[in-house]
Amino acid sequence: MGFLIRWAFAFGLLSATFNPTEWNYVRWGLKNYTNELPMTVLFGLLLIIGYIIYLRATLQSIGMLGMVLVTSVVAAICWVLYDRGLLSLTNSSINVWIGIFALSVVLGIGLSWSFVRRTLSGQVDVNESND
Repeated sequence: MGFLIRWAFAFGLLSATFNPTEWNYVRWGLKNYTNELPMTVLFGLLLIIGYIIYLRATLQSIGMLGMVLVTSVVAAICWVLYDRGLLSLTNSSINVWIGIFALSVVLGIGLSWSFVRRTLSGQVDVNESND
């Protein structure tokens, strides 16, 4: 259940930033930055904070190699679905949603990996300290 919550927040962060609908930060900001500059900056900073939290945790838990591997697995799954005729890549909106889903899976796994490792190995991850 914890992974689903972390993944849902990652999906929400990515789709709030950009998606194929009109309801996203990029399109809203481009349309309203002249009239709503303070709100545009505030929402942009909040999104950046969300990305820093997710990316830092993901890089610390699975690293860049882990991110590449998880992305590769998700891409291979999409390839299999396409090859079996279960996925069509002709609709650009669907392609954007697939990309958002794939990136959110990477971030969700990255944020959850310490919990998975602890469950599988019984070892607890400890952050390094320079005390």
